[in-house]
Amino acid sequence: MKKFLKMALASSLMLAVLAGCSTSSSLENKAPEQSAGGGTNAGTGKVTIGLAISTLNNPFFVSLKEGAEKAAKEAGADLIVVDAQDDTAKQISSVEDLIQKKVNVILINPTDSAAIATAVEAANKANIPVITVDRSAEGGQVVSHIASDNVKGGKMAGEFILEKLGGKGNIVELQGIAGTSAARDRGKGFHEAVDNKEGLKVIASQPADFDRAKGLSVMENILQSNKDIQAVFAHNDEMALGALQAIEAAGKNILVVGFDATDDAVKAVNEGKMAATVAQKPAAIGETAVQTAMKVVKGEKVDSFIPVDLELVTKK
Repeated sequence: MKKFLKMALASSLMLAVLAGCSTSSSLENKAPEQSAGGGTNAGTGKVTIGLAISTLNNPFFVSLKEGAEKAAKEAGADLIVVDAQDDTAKQISSVEDLIQKKVNVILINPTDSAAIATAVEAANKANIPVITVDRSAEGGQVVSHIASDNVKGGKMAGEFILEKLGGKGNIVELQGIAGTSAARDRGKGFHEAVDNKEGLKVIASQPADFDRAKGLSVMENILQSNKDIQAVFAHNDEMALGALQAIEAAGKNILVVGFDATDDAVKAVNEGKMAATVAQKPAAIGETAVQTAMKVVKGEKVDSFIPVDLELVTKK
């Protein structure tokens, strides 16, 4: 009996030791995850950058993401990309997730420049620097804004149309998503070039939300009610390509100018189907955004606005 009690006691002690080892191991496994919350990758000290992008259904933003990924790899940083799919509520939620992950810097390409202000302010409270990309935010503290000069680009497109039409004709404007700085600024530059010009008239300005399918349907409707159209300016290439489909289906010969210089648009320009597109160089915007984020992490001073060059692409 005594022998049995001694064996039972020994077994209990062994189980207690094993349980203690198991508890210690579980805590050790959680430690790297907790340290990752400081913006490093599993406690390795790597910089983590969040990129909240408006939509990856648009080739322009795919190129921007790829440019950011390239720069992050070169810098030895981790890049977390979240796609809002043009849903403002989803983007705000995604930014909140990035804040919870305690990334070092958040790059935001807003779906809505006004609505995103709440997310920027939340990042400010968490002491996480914010950099806006391509589209600006209308609230909160932003360290730097990296984009092309969209007003200049819109004006460039308008002046090109003005020249090609010889100062006379009817123009249709396809607008981007309401509330985005890109739509507002491109439209502003375009109207600076074409408004109050004798013989020139913008007969329709309608939103197609930067979307090819919507560009097609909106242009179809405009063509049904307006037979006399000489040119179309679309705030991006996706809408321009949609409009081009509608124009070709209607058997019309209308000058079309887009914005972004996506591969499909440049091909259409070189084939003589589109007249021109304004090249924004999205990959360069993405690269510059990550490079600027790395400077911010190192405590270096950065400019509040960092422009990326534009150029007008016409048939070679």
